[in-house]
Amino acid sequence: MDIEGWSQTLTAGPLLLIAAAAIAVLLVLIIKLRVHAFLALIIISALTAFATGIPTDQVVPVMLDGFGKTLASVALLVGLGAMLGRLLETSGGAQVLADRLIRAFGEKRAPLALGVASLLFGFPIFFDAGLVVMLPVVFSVARRLGGSVLTYALPAVGAFSVMHVFLPPHPGPVTAATFFEANVGYIILVGLVCAIPTWYVSSYLFGKIAGRRIKLPVPTILGKAEDVSNPPSVGAVVSMLLLPMVLIFLNTGLGTLAKSGVVSEETSSQTWYELLRALGETPIALTITLIVAMLTIGKARGISGTAIEKTFESALGPVCSVILITGAGGMFGGVLRTSGIGDALEDVLSDLGIPVILAGFLIAVIMRVAQGSATVALTTAAGLVSPAVLAGGYNDVQLAALVVAVAAGSVALSHVNDSGFWLVGRFLEMDVRTTFKTWTVLETIIGVLGFVLAALVFAVAGAF
Repeated sequence: MDIEGWSQTLTAGPLLLIAAAAIAVLLVLIIKLRVHAFLALIIISALTAFATGIPTDQVVPVMLDGFGKTLASVALLVGLGAMLGRLLETSGGAQVLADRLIRAFGEKRAPLALGVASLLFGFPIFFDAGLVVMLPVVFSVARRLGGSVLTYALPAVGAFSVMHVFLPPHPGPVTAATFFEANVGYIILVGLVCAIPTWYVSSYLFGKIAGRRIKLPVPTILGKAEDVSNPPSVGAVVSMLLLPMVLIFLNTGLGTLAKSGVVSEETSSQTWYELLRALGETPIALTITLIVAMLTIGKARGISGTAIEKTFESALGPVCSVILITGAGGMFGGVLRTSGIGDALEDVLSDLGIPVILAGFLIAVIMRVAQGSATVALTTAAGLVSPAVLAGGYNDVQLAALVVAVAAGSVALSHVNDSGFWLVGRFLEMDVRTTFKTWTVLETIIGVLGFVLAALVFAVAGAF
C-alpha cells in the first residue's frame, strides 16, 4: 500500500534492525509467552508500523490492507478445499482408492500404492485430515502384510506433507502466490514437478530404510478403518481429484496461448474465450468441483442435503485458525512492504550477492525452526522477499518456482515446537527420539530436495 505524501526517511540499517527486533519479539510472544500466533502477528504488525514511522492515521489502514488482500485470495481457496476434502473423506473414497491401488500394485508394492493414494488425496485434503483418513487404512494393510508400520506409514504421511507444502489450494503456496503475484496454474505444474521426486526420495525410499532399521508395531490408537456403506466408485473419486486441475490448466493454457500470440487479440476478447478462462480461475474451479462432488458423491448415493450441509459445516471450523493466521501474516507482510523494510532487505541481499530464491528459502527455514508454524514461517519469508520478487521481472515459471522454494523452507527441520511433530508421533505411537529420527528427517529431506528442484526449475526457466 502506497501512502500519498509520505516517504520513508530511515536508512537500510535501522529498518533491518527494526525488522530483526520485530521477528525476535514475535518469536518470544509465540514461544515463550504462548501468545496465539494470530494475536501475536497483529501486535507485531502495529508495533512495526509505529516504529518505522508510518503516519499514525495510516497504521490501521495499512494493516487492514495487508490483511484483506491476503484473505481475498486465501480464504476462498482454503475454505472450498477443506469442504471438498471433507466430503471425499466421509464418503469412504480414500479406502476405496487405496484398496484398488493395492490390488493394482500388488502386496509387495503396498507402500508405493498407499503413497500414490495419499498423493492423489493430498491435493484437496489438508495434512491433518489426510492422516485421519489414510492411517486406519495404512494400519490395516500393515497388519495384513506384516513388518514395521513405518514402511507403510511414512510414504503416506510424507505424501500428504509434500502435497500440503507445494500445491494449491493448500494455504502455504496460495499465500506465497498472493505475495508474489504468481499464476496458480504454473504453481501446480512446478509443484508437481518438484513434489513427485521429492516424495519418492523423502518418503518412499526413506520409509523403506526406516522400516528396516526401526521395528515399530502397528499402533492401536485409531483402531481399524470403518467400512462406509455405498462408497463412491474409484472413477468418481479420481474424477473429483482431476476436475479442478483440468479447469485450472484450461485457464493457464488459454492465457499462455494469448500471451504467445497463438490466439489473436480478437479471439481472446470474445465472450466464449473469456468464459472458458473464468471457469479456470481457481475459486470458480473449486466451486464447480464442489458442486459436482455434492451431486455425484453425495446426493447420487442417497445422502440427504442436510447431511451434506453438516459435512461442509464440519470442514470450515478447523480451518478458520489457519485462514486467520494467514491473513495476519499478510498484515505483517503488508506493513513490512509499506514501511520499506522489504526494499531495504532487497538492497542488502543484492549487496551480499544472495539470490532472492535462496534468501526466501533461508528466511523460511529460520522462522520454521524458531517458532514451528509453517504458515507463520512462510508468510513472514514471503512478505520480506516479495519486494525483490516483484521488482525482479521474473516470468511465470520462475515466480512459481519461487513460491515452491519458499514453501519448501517452511517445512524443514520440524521439531518439538511444531504441532505436526506431535501429531505424527502420537498417531504412530513413537517416542520423541524416534520421531526425530523419522518425521524430522523426512520433513528436512522434503524441504532441502524441494528447494533444490525448485532452484533448478528457476534456473532453467530463466535461461529461455
